[in-house]
Amino acid sequence: MAKTLKRIDAGGIKVDVLTYRRSRYDTPDQRAAKQKASSAAQRRMNQIYSYQKLELVLAMNYPTAGSGLVVTLTYDDAHMPKDRPTAQARLKYFLQKLRKARKAAGLPEPVVVSAPEILTSDSGRWHHHIVIDNTGNDLDMLRSCWIYGNDVQAEKLRVDEEKNHETLARYMSKELRECQEYESRPGLHSWSCTRNAKRPEVDTITVDDDYEIAAPEGSTVLMDYKDPDNPFSSHIIKYRFDGARIGHKAPRARRRRRQRC
Repeated sequence: MAKTLKRIDAGGIKVDVLTYRRSRYDTPDQRAAKQKASSAAQRRMNQIYSYQKLELVLAMNYPTAGSGLVVTLTYDDAHMPKDRPTAQARLKYFLQKLRKARKAAGLPEPVVVSAPEILTSDSGRWHHHIVIDNTGNDLDMLRSCWIYGNDVQAEKLRVDEEKNHETLARYMSKELRECQEYESRPGLHSWSCTRNAKRPEVDTITVDDDYEIAAPEGSTVLMDYKDPDNPFSSHIIKYRFDGARIGHKAPRARRRRRQRC
């Protein structure tokens, strides 16, 4: 009997999923127990890959506190977009101006993760939420490139117990999911990123039956799930490295496949 280990590497956040592999030698009870464990693990992974897929992309591109800027771009009355396509076009133009400004200043092309424009419940004013890489002196450049209003707010990304990649991902995706247009148009995405943004990597390997997983020393555990009532339960751990990243050795095993999230 063997197990399958899936590791999702998102820079500052990692997810390990250890599952039992099915065998033709399993008894009916073992097959039923493994099927139940697999279904439960899949439900957990589905939870991770809803808003938390955004969390992993944020962690991959802005792994530490201050490495990213959380920006809100708000329209004034004179430039209020009439619909979503108009707002999308204006955000695209803003990003073009930002790329040119960065290039002229000798800075790298911005890595941007954005949530689609939404209407706030209190003021009903269109705005965009974006996260960009922090070069150390971005606010003036952002304000000069955002020609659709004077309200540009930016703060450094926080990675602590109160605010972190997860809370930011929930915030950026929550409002669009709750708005009426999103409910009527399920094809709309709650977030997007520029092409130069890095995506989490997935590594799947086969390990021995006695192999177990644990969060490495020096990490903060964000999720630790295993069904105590099922001996064949999958084990899922999500953890974050605070401060300097700490590496850990993968088990020696035959690699099955490597892919992008």
